[in-house]
Amino acid sequence: MDTEYDFSQGKPGAIEATGEGKTRITIRLDDEILVWFRKQVHLAGGGNYQTLINNALREYVQQRREPLEEILRRVVREELSQINMRVNE
Repeated sequence: MDTEYDFSQGKPGAIEATGEGKTRITIRLDDEILVWFRKQVHLAGGGNYQTLINNALREYVQQRREPLEEILRRVVREELSQINMRVNE
């Protein structure tokens, strides 16, 4: 191994640009989770396991959001319950 290296002619390597609306992060996942997602991409004939993880997280978040109609129904029920309690006092 040389004691000195000359990088004066060096060029930066390819840097993958992060798309708009995306943030590059470091995340620790269990090995079996990562293996599962990579296997799914392999079984599908290719793709990107990170995209698959992102899509799975997006689907989870969307399922967790309470629809506006459900929020309104809950609020109306709570208000009617309060009114009934006052009437019965």
